[in-house]
Amino acid sequence: MKTTLQIEKPFFTVDSVLFTMQENELKVLMVKRAEPPFEGRLGLPGGFIDISIDQDTDMTARRKLMNKTGLNPNYLEQLQVISGAHRDPRGFSVTLAYYALVAHQIVKPHIASVEEARWISVNELSKFAIAFDHQHIIELALQRLQQKTLYSMIPVFCLPQKFSITQLMTVIEAIIGKPIQRKSLMRRIEASEMFDISDEKISSGGRSAHLYTLKQDADIFNFERNLGA
Repeated sequence: MKTTLQIEKPFFTVDSVLFTMQENELKVLMVKRAEPPFEGRLGLPGGFIDISIDQDTDMTARRKLMNKTGLNPNYLEQLQVISGAHRDPRGFSVTLAYYALVAHQIVKPHIASVEEARWISVNELSKFAIAFDHQHIIELALQRLQQKTLYSMIPVFCLPQKFSITQLMTVIEAIIGKPIQRKSLMRRIEASEMFDISDEKISSGGRSAHLYTLKQDADIFNFERNLGA
């Protein structure tokens, strides 16, 4: 008689690292868990795939972000798969990690499994008890964001709809951790053809500065040389 091999299935989740810029600091969105495991600790917004409503993992990521934080980021990208037998006390688990960028907004959870949601400076995370291996996932996401920043204009998704060159420089420098030349950034803005100049101006350093907007449906332009070269 032929027997059927019984294989225990791993947990499969989606977790998102959401970055923003607030008060000249790069921050990441964390949620306080209201349920075990790691009840009371901070973790990334995420959770299990619901095959009855999620058409793909992108939908899972966005659904969990909306339920747990009320946010729907304009920029969301897959990071990598992280797995292991000891990363979750409930058993072997696999998570597909994403990273996302959003202009700073007030966040509020819409689900009982989250006690609160808040922005925390990436430089302050070591002061908190973080659930699972989410600290490691954040570090991976930050590394990817830094790499992408050197070769593209994705930091613009951390800014409001209208922004100045100074604001864009500030977020780029916060991400890569070093100053950049304004003229280099201006050349990139012109070469990318991703932006429109607004008629509106703001006061900056004693002078008036033009505001820029991201063109609707603008494609992410990738440069051959990194910003620090």
